Amino acid sequence: MKASQFFISTLKEAPAEAALASHKLMLRAGLVKANASGLYTWMPMGLRVLRKVENIVREEMNRAGSVELLMPVVQPAELWQESGRWEFYGKELLRIKDRHDRDFCMGPTCEEVITDIVRKEINSYKQLPKNFYHIQTKFRDEVRPRFGVMRAREFVMKDAYSFHADFASLQTTYQEMYDAYCRVFERLGLNFRPVAADTGSIGGTGSHEFQVLAESGEDVIAYSDASDFAANVELAPTLPLAGERAAAGKALEKVHTPGVKTIAALVEFLNIPVEQTLKSIVVEGEEAGELVLLLLRGDHEFNDIKAEKLAGVKSPLAMAAPEAVAAQFGANGGSLGPVGFTGKVYADFATEKGADWVIGANEDDYHYTGFNFGRDAAEPEFVDLRNVVEGDASPDGKGRLKLARGIEVGHVFQLRDKYAKALNASFLDNNGKSQIMEMGCYGIGITRVVAAAIEQNNDEKGIIWTEAMAPFEAVIVPMNYKKSESVKAAADEIYAALLAQGVDVLLDDRDERAGVLLNDSELLGIPHRIVIGDRALKEGNVEYAYRRDNEAHSVPQGEIVAKVAAALKA
Repeated sequence: MKASQFFISTLKEAPAEAALASHKLMLRAGLVKANASGLYTWMPMGLRVLRKVENIVREEMNRAGSVELLMPVVQPAELWQESGRWEFYGKELLRIKDRHDRDFCMGPTCEEVITDIVRKEINSYKQLPKNFYHIQTKFRDEVRPRFGVMRAREFVMKDAYSFHADFASLQTTYQEMYDAYCRVFERLGLNFRPVAADTGSIGGTGSHEFQVLAESGEDVIAYSDASDFAANVELAPTLPLAGERAAAGKALEKVHTPGVKTIAALVEFLNIPVEQTLKSIVVEGEEAGELVLLLLRGDHEFNDIKAEKLAGVKSPLAMAAPEAVAAQFGANGGSLGPVGFTGKVYADFATEKGADWVIGANEDDYHYTGFNFGRDAAEPEFVDLRNVVEGDASPDGKGRLKLARGIEVGHVFQLRDKYAKALNASFLDNNGKSQIMEMGCYGIGITRVVAAAIEQNNDEKGIIWTEAMAPFEAVIVPMNYKKSESVKAAADEIYAALLAQGVDVLLDDRDERAGVLLNDSELLGIPHRIVIGDRALKEGNVEYAYRRDNEAHSVPQGEIVAKVAAALKA
């Protein structure tokens, strides 16, 4: 492709509202253009990247036995009402009406549509298992679209759905899709980790996220330094502490703490280590009017996903109303604790072996020092209530946990019968008995992958694409292409030779200054660059640079095509 026949639209500076590197660079490189909040046009250069990602995903889905179809962007409300998600999904579901005043939505996902198709087409165990996928535009009406295409309202997603006669079959396909996802991200050249994850609003049982490691990632993942264990920090379990509980060394003493409402203020007021404090969180119980007290160390982060799964705790998790707390504890938030509380109490594993804690005294502006479980209040039930921290024991018993930030680009779920049961997707088994299908779903954020790859691969000059994702594999930058016959002849010759070798090459024949051409080649991140100038040509050479190394070398003109072709094969 010649630049004069293509469209390159680069910027020297990114708009002020762009925060992430990927957002800035995608705008500067002209990969996307903003139309409205969270809505983008994919420009020719960006679309080439997007299509390359799609092609790799499509190849691996086909290899895994998934069959491609194409479902609509606009979906009927009746299916979402039947599954129970019409109201549950909330305002992220963009609801619309047609000219006949019938309700529809812009699909954020396709569980309902595909289940409706399957329940009408499949009725026997002999037709199972089946695995369908499509690559389609989705829409989620994000309250605050941000970070460019990383969290846009409209995006492209590959979603696949499998249907099975039994759970064992689902597990087999789940593993096949898990393996296919690993191949996708390996082929894209990304540094990633599959991690155990929560199923969230999709529902079901087991799930794994695929996280591209990047400092700008919104998610935190925990992984072992001695094994393959990895999980989202919100799902990674903590373990009970070994050994005996420390002996009580202090008597329970009530201390006046005027105006102290936070752990940070308590630590400063009493001049104590934060690890000696306990914080109290009060949530609603399953029974009306019932409150549950949750205790964890002052320096640890409360995990609401784990808390919601505790027996006797209301789901979805709800914090207790201030008036209900005051009525049952006799104090307001900031001064709460277990002494005298007769309801259900859970305490985090990390608190079980400690002694002489500092905790709220259930009287405003007072705390207890020297608090000990079993002596000053009944023993609570010790459970996992917190996010893991770096250095915690790995849950698999191998090594210690490390933390890293990641960007979720894929997610696989064992849905089981959540949607199949709601929409009555049934089949006749080999005994002629009607059974509900088992179901899995598997998503990759195609547009998000592009942004995540840039977050992981960039420098002060611009994007650094992997060969698999680059809009072009190589770029020829001729100095004075329009004015120098020798430069033009050499550029055209090398360009034709690379095309003959099957190299996806861009000849930048624009009538621009040398600095503009060179800066654009680095900003666009094309892996292999050939610079052609009169001075080097007189010595029979051209200049070659690999974007990731960022160093230029003189190469004989007659050898450059073979060098680039060999580098791409390697």
